[in-house]
Amino acid sequence: MTTLKSKLQEDLNAAIKERDELRSSTLRLTLAAITKEEVAGKEKRELSDDEVSKVITKEAKKRREAADAFAQGGRPEQAEREKAEGEILAVYLPKQLSDDALREIVAQAVEEARAAGAEGPRAMGQVMKIVNPKVAGQAEGGRVAAVVKQLLAGA
Repeated sequence: MTTLKSKLQEDLNAAIKERDELRSSTLRLTLAAITKEEVAGKEKRELSDDEVSKVITKEAKKRREAADAFAQGGRPEQAEREKAEGEILAVYLPKQLSDDALREIVAQAVEEARAAGAEGPRAMGQVMKIVNPKVAGQAEGGRVAAVVKQLLAGA
């Protein structure tokens, strides 16, 4: 059985052979982040695919934030490169939920929380508790929180 980490390693080797600079540097940085995570703490350990996935998610998020920062700072080439790196990483992540699917899950959670008596600002935490396990890895926390806020505000 191929682990996610070994898949990244194989794809890195292929990218190096193909002289694909963008892919090889992106995968190299991601594997370095995984290794760093493996040696963090008291003893070195192998990360599970879920943990590797979390590292990739974090790396992809960094690329998105950097792309936004470069775009706002008037550096479109850098922004494009960060975006491209993010797209390379997205291949290794679970498919992200569409906005409609996310709204649907959140709407159900809002109803559940209200039925349980959650009102006002406290409802946010209740709804997030219901939604997060359902969307784990398929939607970023910030995106989920935004939809929850919207629906709680009655939008």
